[in-house]
Amino acid sequence: MIPRRPKQPLPAALTFLLVLAVTLRPSLSSDALATTSPPAPPSPPSKPERGDYNVTNNGTACLMARMGLQLNITYLSRSQGKAVQEIINIHPNLTKHSGSCEAETASLKLTEDNTNLTFIFSLNSTTNKYHLSGLELSAKLSDMAQPLTVSNTSLDYLQGNLGYSYMCQQELTLSVGQNFSLNTFQLQVQPFGVSGDQFGSAEDCELDEDEMLIPIIVGAALAGLVLIVLFAYLIGRKRSHAGYQTI
Repeated sequence: MIPRRPKQPLPAALTFLLVLAVTLRPSLSSDALATTSPPAPPSPPSKPERGDYNVTNNGTACLMARMGLQLNITYLSRSQGKAVQEIINIHPNLTKHSGSCEAETASLKLTEDNTNLTFIFSLNSTTNKYHLSGLELSAKLSDMAQPLTVSNTSLDYLQGNLGYSYMCQQELTLSVGQNFSLNTFQLQVQPFGVSGDQFGSAEDCELDEDEMLIPIIVGAALAGLVLIVLFAYLIGRKRSHAGYQTI
């Protein structure tokens, strides 16, 4: 019979190294992850404040706009040396506005610090329909390597009928160019046919109409479900009565 050799305990130094490795491994892994993880993107600003911007002609409003505005721009950063994206709110209390009204063209220009935003509306006198046909932006921020200028005069947004205002309570994103899009909130605008310095009857955008349809569809589905349950109950009750009569 071969005698069994007792197990030799690990040297104290080796045991200490193993314990140290197990203890340090999680912290080293977390440090590595913290080092390689990309920085979190800046949080977007809060919902912009709604402002009133009216253009007058001989003391009477000829263009009326009420909306919250957000600029979504991409530019070359001077400090970072690369293209960065930034979302900027337009502040009504810091913004000056001007514009003009013609028979088939109306414009609204907003100016805040070194940022200028111009809306151009066009009216089709044959169909009596209007739309936002152009948006122009010029901006010079402190971190911009060079001023940003974007212009697009072939747009087809915010379509409405003469004498009516266009309304969209939901957020709209109007794409203008590669480096600029405009976000609107709680928008109501009427560039033509303003009467008595008041908005005409509102024509809702598709997003608002879809929002109104949701509760109607849900209500109709619930009503249908109630009818099905009631119908099943009546059939079951009728069958139970028939069973009693047979007995």
